[in-house]
Amino acid sequence: MTGKKWAYEDFAEGAAIDLGPKHVTAAEIIEFASEFDFQPMHLDEEAGKAGLLGGLSASGWHTCAMFMRMICDAFILDSTSQGAPGVDYVKWKKPVLAGDRLTGKITILAKRLSKSKPRLGFVTMRAELFNQRGETVFELENTGMFLTRTGADA
Repeated sequence: MTGKKWAYEDFAEGAAIDLGPKHVTAAEIIEFASEFDFQPMHLDEEAGKAGLLGGLSASGWHTCAMFMRMICDAFILDSTSQGAPGVDYVKWKKPVLAGDRLTGKITILAKRLSKSKPRLGFVTMRAELFNQRGETVFELENTGMFLTRTGADA
């Protein structure tokens, strides 16, 4: 892990990290839904228009997966990440529709070193994704685990 840009020490409370952009296509919505969430509004434009969502919409779980890719591209893959103990909450605020362009941000809420493993830190983050109109479509809060620089070099 030596040389990773993002270690525990690099996260500052109140700091923001930009995510995206991510263009959402009809093909990927249908592909995801065909395997994991095959409700009609995720598989067919007309079914989506007939329902509450207003068109072919990504599953909320697909939105979570897109968020994960965005956060990996932004910093996780270049970090000392050790995963996460869970997700505190996730909210799907508005439908993510075919053709949407997502951007987002991570805000660092808190951080602390582990009492039992001092080379490991916990970083609490709040994530938001926005569509091209600036509307919040997704919120998530969780705590990630990151090695300190000395922990990564050990």
